[in-house]
Amino acid sequence: MKEHLEQCMQAIVDGDSPKAAELAKASLDKGYPVLEVIEKGFARGIREVGRLWEEGELFLPELVIGAEAMKKAMEVLRPALEAGEAAEKLGRVVIGTIEGDIHDIGKTLVATMLSANGFEVTDLGADVPVKRFVDEAEKTGADWIAVSALLTTTMPGQKRVIDELASRSLRGKIRVMVGGAPCSKEWAAEIGADGYAGDAVAAVALARQKTA
Repeated sequence: MKEHLEQCMQAIVDGDSPKAAELAKASLDKGYPVLEVIEKGFARGIREVGRLWEEGELFLPELVIGAEAMKKAMEVLRPALEAGEAAEKLGRVVIGTIEGDIHDIGKTLVATMLSANGFEVTDLGADVPVKRFVDEAEKTGADWIAVSALLTTTMPGQKRVIDELASRSLRGKIRVMVGGAPCSKEWAAEIGADGYAGDAVAAVALARQKTA
């Protein structure tokens, strides 16, 4: 199985979507533990892609291709996760990029990593209105709303999500994490968010810590 996990990781690093999907199917056919395959194989690959990108060894197109390969693997594995290991779910997250901002890549990586690490994720995409975040979180019983902003001009929308939760008396029930290039821990504290995540790995760690 160790060799299989290495192949899963490498498929993500290589951005090989067909291979990732093939290996995911093989994991199910061989009866390997799904969460272990995700965490020690595919998720390890996407973390490596993120590390290489941060260090300048990979470029944005390669980052996107790696994320796409991860998505293809998860498409194959998700039904098995939901059917056989639902109890392993760590929580529910609604995620999106705030209204006025169409940047999608970082948010998609975070959504993929959260899903790979046992969270049930509803990805609303980009340019998401404030009320839709809260509507969806209320509907799905989410533990978290994760709001991304890549432009300084759209950052105030993150605070409006928190204000909207407060106006519906949901502030204590649903937590909010913020992220995106112009955001910071200081910004999160200023607007009353429950945390800041600078990357996908940090988002998973924050969600795990606060949901536990």
